[in-house]
Amino acid sequence: MTNNLQGKVALVTGASSGIGEATAVALGRAGASVVVAARRVERLTALEERLAGEGVKVSALALDVTDEAACRAAVERAVEVFGGLDVLVNNAGVMLLGNIEGADTTDWTRMVSTNLLGVMFLTHAALPHLLDRRGAVVQVSSTAGRVVRAGTGVYNATKAGLNAFSESLRQEVTERGVRVVVVEPGVVETELREHITDAAARASIDQRISGLRQLKPEDVADAVLYAVAQPEHVAVNEIMVRPTDQVW
Repeated sequence: MTNNLQGKVALVTGASSGIGEATAVALGRAGASVVVAARRVERLTALEERLAGEGVKVSALALDVTDEAACRAAVERAVEVFGGLDVLVNNAGVMLLGNIEGADTTDWTRMVSTNLLGVMFLTHAALPHLLDRRGAVVQVSSTAGRVVRAGTGVYNATKAGLNAFSESLRQEVTERGVRVVVVEPGVVETELREHITDAAARASIDQRISGLRQLKPEDVADAVLYAVAQPEHVAVNEIMVRPTDQVW
């Protein structure tokens, strides 16, 4: 285990699988104490046991990021258990693709609440602690925040909105030592696509990525670790990471 984050405390959302799980593992193995948060408690418990078995200081927490009070409680829990907060990784998100015409707008509400408002709630709650310890907030966005396609409009909107929110935050806090990092992955081999409720949209994206060598969650976790492990005077504000095979 390397110790370049020794003494740091991280809170990672969406940590029950995929990028969130891989990021929690990477930060923990780098020496950080980690609070892993998500809705699927049984998976969090397994991750907590695995990390604790490796000597990582870890605490699991059930969290629905669409609940503002729960977001505030999660931040306070991290501070209570480990004494502060240095790194917030806003990773929880959903990708419910589909055309705008004829859409089930409950999918829109879920995406905006999770991908955008949840990030805002957690960032707002964590900011006093991050300012106190000159920490970092990592926003897991997407190449969808830059590249727009038919059938992905609302997901595009949430990720573009996340990018705009993050840049405004960066300008607000960077001179006080808080680093804001936006990580924009391309296609990653995770469960994200499995939750698409629109059959046509699911078939379309499956066809688009057929044969493509996808990123692994660990590839994105490595990018997060790289950014937050830099010296205090170095701000890695944006990382876009795509599979080599991805053209769009």
